[in-house]
Amino acid sequence: MTIRSLAIFPGLFARTGAWPGIFALIVLAGAAAVPNPAEARTARSVGSYDGVWNVYFFTRAGNCSSTNSAPFTVSGRRVSSAGGGRVTGGISGAGYVSVRISLGLSAASGTGRLAGNSGAGRWSGIISGDRCSGVWQARRG
Repeated sequence: MTIRSLAIFPGLFARTGAWPGIFALIVLAGAAAVPNPAEARTARSVGSYDGVWNVYFFTRAGNCSSTNSAPFTVSGRRVSSAGGGRVTGGISGAGYVSVRISLGLSAASGTGRLAGNSGAGRWSGIISGDRCSGVWQARRG
């Protein structure tokens, strides 16, 4: 759980007004920031996500095409385009990825995680003038 994901519960504090609830969320957020031993080992292996990843985007909200795909290249800590559009982004040693894609007047940002030869996450942006969002899935190779 990340601090960003905690922001989706603002009504919890308004209903309860309880400081113990806030304390519990702070403790959970702090615990999530401490990597487990497996993540610590992965963090040391720069380049373990290198290669071409086929990424599929699925629209969940907005008037955009329901499914699109694009190839991305991961090299070290950088994510870039493997064909079509401008892709910029980065990846942590534990596989957390953040990417921005632009093509003409369309632009979208996404976050998620890669593990092994697959990955998943969320995206949002303005595609051909429409605000859209959804999920993505990736497969290496």
